[in-house]
Amino acid sequence: MTAVKVGNAAIDGVVEGKGWKMALEIKSTHDDIVRGLGQLAEALAHGYTSVALVTSLKNSKRVKPDVFDRLGMVLLGIDSKGTVHQVYPAHSIRRPK
Repeated sequence: MTAVKVGNAAIDGVVEGKGWKMALEIKSTHDDIVRGLGQLAEALAHGYTSVALVTSLKNSKRVKPDVFDRLGMVLLGIDSKGTVHQVYPAHSIRRPK
């Protein structure tokens, strides 16, 4: 993936569908989560219909959901087996079998 410029920030990736565009920001366990939230807020301000922060499941459980609720952001956590968990909003992602 290559970085995508959005205003004064860059995001890690984009997922597009018919009539919608989602910005993705991926943060490792040593990255700055707050900076990632700023990057996603910039994407929302520049026309993205939704945004998601992706980090380790352990990191995602430490984040307070308030900012995700207010800005309509999605928080995804990836466990040690590579399984993606939707941490906020609290819905499960169904993986194809």
